[in-house]
Amino acid sequence: MKLFFREYGNGKPLIILHGLFGSSDNWLPQAKIFSDQYKVYVVDLRNHGQSPHSDAFDYPVMVADLVEFVQEHQLNDPIILGHSMGGKAAMNFALSHPDKLSRLIVVDIAPRAYDLEHYVIVDGLKSIPLSQLSSRNDADVILSKFVPEPGVRQFLLKNLQRTAEGGFSWKINLPVLDQKLGNVGVDLQVSGVFDKPALFIRGSQSSYIRDEDRKKIKDIFPKSSLVSMDTGHWVQAEKPQEFVEVVMQWLTTQSPS
Repeated sequence: MKLFFREYGNGKPLIILHGLFGSSDNWLPQAKIFSDQYKVYVVDLRNHGQSPHSDAFDYPVMVADLVEFVQEHQLNDPIILGHSMGGKAAMNFALSHPDKLSRLIVVDIAPRAYDLEHYVIVDGLKSIPLSQLSSRNDADVILSKFVPEPGVRQFLLKNLQRTAEGGFSWKINLPVLDQKLGNVGVDLQVSGVFDKPALFIRGSQSSYIRDEDRKKIKDIFPKSSLVSMDTGHWVQAEKPQEFVEVVMQWLTTQSPS
């Protein structure tokens, strides 16, 4: 599948993968800062943003999409950075194709399974009646019953778009994401060890990377470092400047194998 992407800057390639319900739009501020030193590619994963929709949605197809992207753009030893679901896709890619990247950056996700079967955000998005919706504010009011945090709602409602007829539709493939949500929460789909530099960044107010995850991270990614930031799960959105500084500092001190 040919993924939609945005590109900025020049230099060594850096690919950024968003999380569930995200898109390349969410990463534009960080991408523009990274572009001072890197050639940044911010992609929309399948069923998200402006990339094509498909009934197939799991980590193996996301990895295959990424392989196609790297090959099509002839990217040599890119750095791959992924948040949440994008981080899990990046880990699977690194283990499947260790020769196709130089360094790995994983944001607030661990190499283990998560229970997403009853994800309240999906219930909230499904509760918004698109055919009756008159404004984005109406959607925000409905979603607030499920998602109390205004910032998270603002992030989610970026997936809402106006149709040519004046109504609303979802950019994301909500029916497939709802149906295949269990595929997002699964453990790594590839075994092995990634023996190149890796950085894990966790939000200290988030439960996505726990202290007990450290051993498994180190077993699979022996050259990894773990940095904690005083944020929740959306690390890069809550403290964008600090996040970029953490990543850039690590990149300047780590040489690829």
